Amino acid sequence: MSKEQITGAEALMRSLQAEGVDTIFGYPGGNIMPVYDALYDYTSKENPVFNHILVRHEQAAAHAAEGYARVSGKVGVSLVTSGPGVTNTITGIADAMMDNTPIVVIAGQVGVSALGSDAFQEVDLVGITQPISKWSYQIRRAEDIAWAISRAFYIAKSGRPGPVVLDFTKNAQVSKVDFEPQHVNFIRSYNPYPTPDENSIKEAAKLINESKRPLVLVGQGVELGNAYKELKDFVEKADLPFGCTALGRSAIPSTHPLNKGMLGMHGNLCLNVKTQECDVLIAVGMRFSDRITGKLSTYAKQAKVIHFDIDKAEFNKNVPVNIPVLGDCKVTLAKVTAQLHKNEHKQWSDSFAPYDKIEKERVIDPEVHPTDGPINMGEVVAKVSKATGDKAVLVTDVGQNEMMGIRYFRFSEKRSVVLSGGFGTMGFGLPAAIGATFGAPDRMVCFFTGDGGLQMTIEELGTIMEQKAPVKIILLNNNFLGNVRQWQQLMFHRRYSFTHMLNPQYDKIAQAYGINYGLVYEREKLDEAIKQMVNTEGPYLLEVGVNPEGNVLPMTPPGASINEMLLEIKD
Repeated sequence: MSKEQITGAEALMRSLQAEGVDTIFGYPGGNIMPVYDALYDYTSKENPVFNHILVRHEQAAAHAAEGYARVSGKVGVSLVTSGPGVTNTITGIADAMMDNTPIVVIAGQVGVSALGSDAFQEVDLVGITQPISKWSYQIRRAEDIAWAISRAFYIAKSGRPGPVVLDFTKNAQVSKVDFEPQHVNFIRSYNPYPTPDENSIKEAAKLINESKRPLVLVGQGVELGNAYKELKDFVEKADLPFGCTALGRSAIPSTHPLNKGMLGMHGNLCLNVKTQECDVLIAVGMRFSDRITGKLSTYAKQAKVIHFDIDKAEFNKNVPVNIPVLGDCKVTLAKVTAQLHKNEHKQWSDSFAPYDKIEKERVIDPEVHPTDGPINMGEVVAKVSKATGDKAVLVTDVGQNEMMGIRYFRFSEKRSVVLSGGFGTMGFGLPAAIGATFGAPDRMVCFFTGDGGLQMTIEELGTIMEQKAPVKIILLNNNFLGNVRQWQQLMFHRRYSFTHMLNPQYDKIAQAYGINYGLVYEREKLDEAIKQMVNTEGPYLLEVGVNPEGNVLPMTPPGASINEMLLEIKD
């Protein structure tokens, strides 16, 4: 087979094409210009290979790639220049690492001969990103491009997914190379899919079969492993009640009879109480973060712990594990289920109901079905979810909008949650929502944000304008940095230090970007405003004036045991 001599930039285009890439989020600059010149021929209107989305800031390129990856199950791709161009993506890379999101960030770099000379827009990208990526590599020769791209995509999407960073030197972009595509599917010492230990499978099944009060914790690993059916079979065969982490909420429908809601600091009361009463705690594809466990020294001490995970580093990292089940949960869940007895835990499952009743009466009904006062964040979320038939993709920013969104949105479709879980990145939501519209073009994308988070990446309204990305933006405007204000109310005696915000006129901003806009402050007009947004084609900004001192409840205060939840915050 004869090889064809082409530039490194062209070799990159062909390598991305070989990986099945269809969408790239990027921003051009000096040291990536040869690549953008090659990209020109791959984005022609007559025969486009790639859809390139020009963002307005490089941070958005990374977050948009995350949103695309979350809803599509594919690898998101960002293309940026060197120096400040790529350092602007660092937040997105770290965010993707914390939330196991497969993205590949490709950045320009000065030529090899200029490395180490403090050349214009030179930065040690590999050194910066090694701690926050699965793999960071500098391409110094055109001959290495095909191999590096294939390896990058393999690492990003295999095993426990995550971000990969490629530092692409200028000389490698312009040099000629005898190109042929490569396919990397093996790396020595890298074992992304460990073989399950049959003894662990047997021990896990035995412990579950013997349990009287089992509780399953469902994490995002179920979605990352496409283990939807396996999870459903697992919980239904042994009648196992379960709760979900925030990122695991759409792994199984909200209406499933064994679904008890959400875990953690702002989760459902019944789950956090029952975590402290169960005899077997079964974690599936989750990492026992501090927002799930609360005070570690008191967390589920009465329970035997079974932990399903693809990454052995998670075992015993935070919570001691009695039976670690290492492997892809699509495989390990099925293996354990095969050894489970058909069981019933009706009395145990029914014992959740009294706590559900308490939470409904004291928290949920006042939040979602108020009779007077300002509009509540929770009622807006619930009404939007209902108006979409519970089928939309939920995107949030970070703060109270995120917690209200994930508490009160309901899910019937998989891959429906796009939020910044582990890193808590304000400004994540708007570009991630744009990415989600390209990753799931057939679905409605509802983006809930606060006035703080929206303004952190507000320039991406320009991307929406240019791309006509049909994001439904629901701005829960309380003129506060709400989450920090809530903590200041709880722990700092209402000393609201620099959390009150003077906001711009969002109607004029929406008009400037050509985005449909609605405003509602009166409860009696809320349903019609939501209907108008949902039924309007294309992007829409719905600004809702909400209770300025509304709080996300229940809440486990910092340092408290997970079941010590506040149902109200008193002065």
